[in-house]
Amino acid sequence: DTVPWVVSGRTEGALRAQAERLRAYVAGRPELDPVDVGYSLALSRSVFGHRAAVVGGDREELVAGLEQLAAGVVPGAVAGGGGTAFLFTGQGAQRLGMGRELYAAFPVFAAVFDEVCVELDRHLGGSVRDVVFGADAGALDRTVFTQTGLFALEVALFRLVESWGVVADFLVGHSVGELAAAHVAGVFSLADAAVLVAARGRLMQALPGGGAMVSLMAPEADVVPLLAGFEDRVSVAAVNGPLATVVSGEESAVLAVVEAVGVKSRRLGVSHAFHSPLVEGMLGEFAEVAGRIGYAAPRIALVSNVTGGLAGEEVCSPEYWVRHVRQAVRFGDGVRFLEVQGVTRFVELGPAGVLAAMGRECVSGPAAFIPLLRKDREETGALLSGVAQVHAHGGEVDWEAVFGGR
Repeated sequence: DTVPWVVSGRTEGALRAQAERLRAYVAGRPELDPVDVGYSLALSRSVFGHRAAVVGGDREELVAGLEQLAAGVVPGAVAGGGGTAFLFTGQGAQRLGMGRELYAAFPVFAAVFDEVCVELDRHLGGSVRDVVFGADAGALDRTVFTQTGLFALEVALFRLVESWGVVADFLVGHSVGELAAAHVAGVFSLADAAVLVAARGRLMQALPGGGAMVSLMAPEADVVPLLAGFEDRVSVAAVNGPLATVVSGEESAVLAVVEAVGVKSRRLGVSHAFHSPLVEGMLGEFAEVAGRIGYAAPRIALVSNVTGGLAGEEVCSPEYWVRHVRQAVRFGDGVRFLEVQGVTRFVELGPAGVLAAMGRECVSGPAAFIPLLRKDREETGALLSGVAQVHAHGGEVDWEAVFGGR
């Protein structure tokens, strides 16, 4: 079993000394069960302000982690106050098999993932779970399965960490991620969310191709004036940070704008030009679908991609979700808003640490950006490391629930 061992001390030096004492104690007692050690560390020790955790699949890995902590190779964290925000990842971060290891390891995750997929599958010509856990990367990269797959993963991940007492003061998503955030905030039921997410993916998939999206290392203010004359063909699609502006639209016009801006750029590997004039052909039908579902005010504070500020009653209207498809994703503004609100822990729920990397560029003060999954790391270890980091930075974790049934 992959298991976290949490340690703490009143100072960084005391933390390192505690790690060395624990290392020596465990090294001399090969009969100790790593799960029992983890449980007693998390539940029977006093918790001080300097904190760290080592996560491992066996005793050797855990002891090696303690050695690095004791030597100061890996620093501890100082548990601070402040709030917690959850970040829900958008399109582009998907990967085959995302969530498969969590599905095998955690019954709460598996039950929710299945429940979400059953609702989504009613509206699709295929099985979301079969595509996500399958072997055909091309199928997952089809927008309809990308968006529904991310939604299923993120809702299941939210419910799993919620069952472990890890909860958020604020939620923010990136594009389709905002639909997952809105659902868990209570804006729409699972049945209605499935209708909306499936229609969004299906209608985007059916749009003609031929567009392009390019990320520019430039502030929005430098890009917008250069859209003059191209407004019907190109838009700012996302403002991901102070020097991260994405333009989207007809390929020739996008490339002309990129050349005019003249900064370092990266073309995004997408099937369509999202958040641009090229999506306008789907908006009428999407509005019809959005008009058929029910809405309620969010029960958890939700930050809007459309405004970059706190979402109000507008998210209870079909018109908002139509604008959300067409308008720029103001993620960078959202992160800056959260910093002003006193958020110090930004926890990413998605298949990789995409928003955590972008978010770091948006804050001016100290803040912890913690992805719960990483694309190049075993999922159970990544998740438990992430949850342990939330604890290390002062967030609440119900360790009894984390260790329950292990």
